[in-house]
Amino acid sequence: MVWLWWLGAVVAAAAVSGGDVTYDGRSLIIGGQRKLIFSGSIHYPRSTPDMWASLISKAKSGGLDAIDTYVFWNLHEPQPGQFYMQNFTTKIVNMMKSENLYASQGGPIIVSQIENEYQNVEKAFGDKGPSYVRWAAAMAVGLNTGVPWVMCKQDDAPDPVINSCNGMMCGETFVGPNSPNKPAMWTEDWTHFYDNYGNTTKVRPAQDIAYHVALFIVKMNGSYINYYMYHGGTNFGRNASAFMLTSYYDQAPLDEYGLIRQPKWGHLKEMHAAVKLCSQTLLYGTKTNFSLGSRQQAYVYNGGNGECAAFLVNTDAASDAEVRFQDQTYRLPRKSISILPDCKTVAFNTAKVSSQYSTRTMKPVVKLDSPERWQEFDEAIPSFSDTLLRSDSLLEQMNTTKDASDYLWYTASYQQSEELQSVITVDSRGHVLRAFVNEVFFGSRHGIYRNQSFTLETDAPFKSGVNNISLLSIMIGLPDSGPHMEGRASGLRNASIGDKDLTYYSWGYQVGLVGEKLQLYTEEGSSKAEWSKFNHSSQQLKWYKSNFDAPEGADPVALNLGSMGKGAAWINGESIGRYWISFPQPNGSPSQIWYHIPRSFLKPTNNLLILFEEEAANPLGVSVDTVSVTRVCGHVSDSSPPPVISYQMKRGRRPKVRLRCPKSKNISNILFASFGSPLGDCSSYAAGRCHSTSSFNVVERACLGRRMCSVPWSYRSFGGDPCPGVSKDLLIEAECQ
Repeated sequence: MVWLWWLGAVVAAAAVSGGDVTYDGRSLIIGGQRKLIFSGSIHYPRSTPDMWASLISKAKSGGLDAIDTYVFWNLHEPQPGQFYMQNFTTKIVNMMKSENLYASQGGPIIVSQIENEYQNVEKAFGDKGPSYVRWAAAMAVGLNTGVPWVMCKQDDAPDPVINSCNGMMCGETFVGPNSPNKPAMWTEDWTHFYDNYGNTTKVRPAQDIAYHVALFIVKMNGSYINYYMYHGGTNFGRNASAFMLTSYYDQAPLDEYGLIRQPKWGHLKEMHAAVKLCSQTLLYGTKTNFSLGSRQQAYVYNGGNGECAAFLVNTDAASDAEVRFQDQTYRLPRKSISILPDCKTVAFNTAKVSSQYSTRTMKPVVKLDSPERWQEFDEAIPSFSDTLLRSDSLLEQMNTTKDASDYLWYTASYQQSEELQSVITVDSRGHVLRAFVNEVFFGSRHGIYRNQSFTLETDAPFKSGVNNISLLSIMIGLPDSGPHMEGRASGLRNASIGDKDLTYYSWGYQVGLVGEKLQLYTEEGSSKAEWSKFNHSSQQLKWYKSNFDAPEGADPVALNLGSMGKGAAWINGESIGRYWISFPQPNGSPSQIWYHIPRSFLKPTNNLLILFEEEAANPLGVSVDTVSVTRVCGHVSDSSPPPVISYQMKRGRRPKVRLRCPKSKNISNILFASFGSPLGDCSSYAAGRCHSTSSFNVVERACLGRRMCSVPWSYRSFGGDPCPGVSKDLLIEAECQ
């Protein structure tokens, strides 16, 4: 079966001239010129077509040169057999050629990828692993696209395919190109981590991303960096892999809804601008590097026309450092890199965030809190006599369902001589099990990410005579990586009642749910079903139906499912993914509450909302919310570099707090303003002992009623020095409405 998430990556540049894309040991060569490229991953299945123009525009504004996307094999061939690998690759390439999309045809595609992190599994295939790598490379190159091919995380990529790095610290972990004639490329710079139900969310700071990008450029001669993800988006439908959240890389520079996430987006934009000031010197100049201290180094690039650019690196994560470079003293914050495009002036430091911070707010617009707004439909619990598919053993789930549904019923008819409680034990290879005897729920268990197997062992009530055992095995996505995926197994492994082994018993099977077969989630299927009034029952396995009007305006929309348990949601027949509120993170909070409803899924009025709920839950707590940035905050000090644009324009060389509200919103209120020694940062602040009394007045005059404003760090702006001899900060938070 085809379970691969990815085949390869296609990178599109904003504009290129005709001609083959080539490379040397320094960079890709486009139109005869070496290029330093910042790219960002935006996956077309994880956003809707109406979002693409905005996402690409925001990526370009953020300083990106190219967009990267994987081609999702599982979406284009959901069932195996129509293609295998060569045929599929050839199909995709020919589709691109037919539209003249390769740079060699005058199009935007500048590089393609074959395979994805195959090196992680290569050893598992013995001698066949390296042989396959050579075959895949030759097959791809033989398609004659006129652009280079890449194999990510594949140190043995054969010529002319480029081996590239994936990870978080490729300036430290990459072994480098396997030929001096190949450039150093970072095809997945992880801006976050994909999250799984039940796991703790880990946030990667903007400072860390910027540091490792700059380190890769100078230490590895890196000239291509792709952010994975730049916009993560949404795993619509059933496309999330095992235990993966419906929300994907929400902490990327563009969040799940396509909103700019600050300061990540802005800090990286500043870095891109600073690096581009040095690009010609980086790509064509001569590099030297030397020590500035025990854990400090200078990387200096000299061009043929007297150009000079320098990167001052402090690898010490514990302490700041003062260094002497070209007869000047520079203070390097801990674990940071300063970029000096002229070898004199610091245009950017990776640890100094001058970009604004922003706060995202979910606002309930439609509250579905009335019982009259809901109808329900009970999912039928099948018995052995209801099933047509039979076996004398417990079947493996994935091969039985063929990925047509998350759900597989295992049913058996069990004879009991007397009424009593008996221990039922079921071993499952994942992911969730819900158990019923005579249609009465008696227990549930589930696995966890990385350890999906589990055992359900509990007392169950059996009556005298024939008892119907109904076991609902549920998957939360297919496996997405690893060797020999065709041998993976899921579903029930063995079952017993007391000391009686039922593993090799007569079992009946039902693939999917009755509600799925009736297509209750569609307008047509819903209208044909007999729905009941909402009755507050605690029964498991229910379908819920409601209607709502679309929120006004253009803000993104989300469904708040915080009062639900586990299941799936549809809007007007479009699946917005699985939800699993009842499986919390270790701190007790849900892994995900809000679920993205793209505006393109909505009608102005009477939108159909369908929920399938596996547990006892309360739909009266569900609401339709709008998503917007409501607060912006900036924080600079006297040691912060000024905006890079001021370096380019050779004026206004002062740090500035720059605030910008989203489109259609203006700064309506100044929540905090202090020039002096404010305590804390944009996440938590208070006025310090040193505070200019004119702070609020100055900021209000500059910002109120405007969509954007700029307030310089300046004694003159605030009527003088409020406390001589004390280092000054400027911290402002404003509200956007």
